[in-house]
Formats: sequence, structure tokens, C-alpha cells
Amino acid sequence: MTKVEGMIVNSLSLCYHNKVILAPMVRVGTLPMRLLALDYGADIVYCEELIDLKMLQCKRVVNEVLSTVDFVAPDDRVVFRTCEREQSRVVFQMGTSDAERALAVARLVENDVAGIDVNMGCPKEYSTKGGMGAALLTDPDKIEKILSTLVKGTHRPVTCKIRILPSLEDTLSLVKRIERTGIAAIAVHGRKREERPQHPVSCEVIKTISEALSIPVIANGGSHDHIQKHLDIEDFRQATAASSVMVARAAMWNPSIFLKDGLRPLEEVMQKYIRYAVQYDNHYTNTKYCLCQMLREQLESPQGRLLHAAQSSQEICEAFGLGVFYEETTRELDARRADLLARTPEEVGESAEDISGVIKMAVKFDRRAYPPQITPKMCLLEWCRREKLAQPVYETVQRPLDRLFCSVVTVADKKYQSTLWDKSKKLAEQTAAIVCLRSQGLPEGRLSEESSSLHKRKWEAPDQDPGGPRAQEPALPGELCKKPFVVLRNSEESSLEGRLLYTSVGTGQTKTPEDPLAMIGSHFPRVKQGAGLD
Repeated sequence: MTKVEGMIVNSLSLCYHNKVILAPMVRVGTLPMRLLALDYGADIVYCEELIDLKMLQCKRVVNEVLSTVDFVAPDDRVVFRTCEREQSRVVFQMGTSDAERALAVARLVENDVAGIDVNMGCPKEYSTKGGMGAALLTDPDKIEKILSTLVKGTHRPVTCKIRILPSLEDTLSLVKRIERTGIAAIAVHGRKREERPQHPVSCEVIKTISEALSIPVIANGGSHDHIQKHLDIEDFRQATAASSVMVARAAMWNPSIFLKDGLRPLEEVMQKYIRYAVQYDNHYTNTKYCLCQMLREQLESPQGRLLHAAQSSQEICEAFGLGVFYEETTRELDARRADLLARTPEEVGESAEDISGVIKMAVKFDRRAYPPQITPKMCLLEWCRREKLAQPVYETVQRPLDRLFCSVVTVADKKYQSTLWDKSKKLAEQTAAIVCLRSQGLPEGRLSEESSSLHKRKWEAPDQDPGGPRAQEPALPGELCKKPFVVLRNSEESSLEGRLLYTSVGTGQTKTPEDPLAMIGSHFPRVKQGAGLD
């Protein structure tokens, strides 16, 4: 076992022989349901299908409040959440139609999951419309490329989940080609693409596949006709000659189907599920959906009506007699969050270098203290160019518990950071620039700085007389214009009300620059976001 960015990573390969598995189910296979299935005896749990394009937009965030790893979308929605408890037994299922995207997603999540699976069986439009899911069954070349790329490019065992094709011959040809890619196992839903749960599952086709392949075959699709209790899982495995069995709807209706001692009362199961949902901050709409799947025919009961009316996690808890648990858990999470926030140092004015070599200072960026078109980042960039240093490089992170930002700027191989967190990425970068400037004793462009040259300048215009003195003294690349600086008279300054002006040497006309770069010299190239100006 090794430690990677706050999580324990299981280095052992996942085994697919003789296992009972929670199937991937959209809106059901979230963290609370996966943990509940593990509690009741599932050996492996699959997350719901997650689309590759959506995952590639996500940022991996260690959530210290919940002790989870979250993959967070740009809109702050958690797309995938996992925890150490399931680390060695959770399989990440993706929807994809592109080998390179699939590999990028696998590498994004591989340190936090036990296996990678590609959905090639879902017949619904949300999966097939992009050439994903069951749509892949008509393109064996693409299937082979995706799986081969994943097998070669990721450290986790790779699997796929398919449906059977119209003919047995075509089905066998496909699964043998899939086996040659080197995947660890194949899950087979024993229905064709157009068939639904009311159609009988083809145990004989799954059995033929199992006998034809040397890799483990995972039988799926038995919930409607075959699996009502735990002993039925083994009967289905024997009927299909499969290595393992994957359970979907029977587990959705009552996750204690995995329990060898028999099904637990539904009320007990639902309460246990709700506790996980609250502890891991599951969105109440997802919690409500899963509970409705468990209640099924009891949705019209008094408790079912209360659940249907619930509009928050608290109301769901109250409907199931867990109001006190919700209050206690919420207080505990709030206290944990407050404790983490309290680690931020109080505002002080002196800089210090910590053991990691980062110069730190507790400062904030107040926009009102600077002229409208001057910022500390601009001042720092100007100074770096003047000293012929590389451009400042900003690295910004977001804290999950309150969505605040902190930035570290690297200048001349030194790192600088404010210990105070900001509400936006841009503000965090400005404060990092302030720490660097103050540590070096440099002006940062504040209105109160009497010596600040940036808001008291007279610049050359592009149309100045080519025979003037500056033309006889060409600037070196990156060198600042030094000679045209002038100090405005006090009366002039007060009348400008903080507006930055420049004077054309050739015409004497005073102008307000439209482009902030005019204040630093039009010969400077624009810089990319994160490395220089905003």
C-alpha cells in the first residue's frame, strides 16, 4: 500500500474470480450505495457510468471535511466521489467512444480506484448518442482500440461490459477479439440491445461465452427472473457457468441481497443508506431517488408520501426518524470545517519562509488601494522584465471546504504565497504578487506610494519624432522605457481623480490608454493567463 495525495492506493490487482458485484447503475451507483453494498457482502462495486468528456473537465480535490477524494466539475458539482473504505474494491465505469479520451480519464482516476471499466452495453440514448455504450457493439475496431490503449496505458485492470449481439456467432467473434486486447474480465448482460428487463435473459448465451473464453466472465441481467434472494445469485452463476455475478436491480431494491444470512428489513436498510448519504454529503435529490427505488410499491404509504414531499436531506431524515442524527452529523461536519478554516493564520505584516521554502505573508489585495488599471501582478511582471528574469508563474489551488483560492508565484526560483485565502483565482494571484513585491522591498503600484512610477508617468507615443533622443538610444529587448517619466503636479493629480494618463511626446496631447499594456510599454508582448497579466 502506498500513499498518494491524501489517499491510500492499493497496489494489488483486482481479482474477478468467484465474486458478487454491484452493477453500474445510473443515479444509483453513488458512494452511499456502494458503501452499503460493501457492508452487506458485495466483493466489488461499480460506480455509475460517467462520461469521459465530463470527467476530463474535473479537478481532483482531497476533501478533508468528508475524508474523500472528489472529482469536481467547473460548476463545483461533484461528479465522482470516493473514499479509502472502497479504495481496493471500486471499479470506475466510463462512457467513451475515443481511445485517447478514455486513457486520459483512466489516468485521472487510477490512483483512487481498483479497476477501470468501459460501458459497451447500455442501450439508452444518453449513452449511445455519442457513439458510446451499446453503440460500440457495431464497431469492433473501435472497441479493440479503446481497450488496447487502456490496457497498455493504465496501471489498473481493465474490463468492459457488453450486451449480446443478434447472432451467437457474431457474439463469440466479438468477445474473442475483446479477450485478445488483454483485459482482465468481461461482463455480459444476457440481452440484446433492443431488449428490456421484461425480456428473458439468455443464460445459455452467457454460458457459451464463459466456456469459450479463458478470462473471467461476469454474468449480468438476472434480477427480473432469477435473483430474489442471496442463494439465487449462486444459482444464476451456475446456470451461466460464469466466474462471477453482477447484480443490478435486485441490489437497487434491497442492497442486503449480498448478505449470506438473508435480506434485512427494508426500513433498516434505508436508514443505513440515509446515514451514509448524510455523512458523505450526498445531494438530497440523489438520496431521494435511491430511496424511491427501494420503496417501490410502498411509495403510497405514509412514509412514502413524506419522502415524496421532502425537499432537503434534513426532511428526508425526519421522514425516517433520523432528525437527531442529521443535526448531530451536521454539527460534527460544521465543526470539522471550522477547525480546518481556523488553521489560517491571523493577519500579520511580516514575511516568513516555511520548511518548504515558500515565502509567506498574510496579505489581501484591496482593489480600491490601486489605480484602476494598475495591479501588483503588472508591477511584478514589469520588474521581472527590467531585471531580465523569467515571467512570474502562478500556481493556484482551490480549497474544497469553502471554495476559496490560494496562489503561489514563482520568481527567480523563489516561491511566494499569502497565507490568507481569497474568493477568486485572480485575487489569489494578486496577493501572491504582493507577497513577492513586499519581500523584495519593491513598489506594488498602490495609490499611497509616492514613488510609484506606474501611475505618474509620461510615455512616448508610437508616432514620436524618429530623430528624437530615444530613437538614438534603442532599447534592449525587454528593457523598460526610463527617460519619459514625469511627475504630475499636485493640482493635476487631484483633478484626474486617480485616472491614469500618458502624454504623447510628439504632440503633447494627454490621453487615457485603452489598453492596460500601454502603461507598461507597447513593445511588450501579451502574456498567457497564469503567467503574467490578467
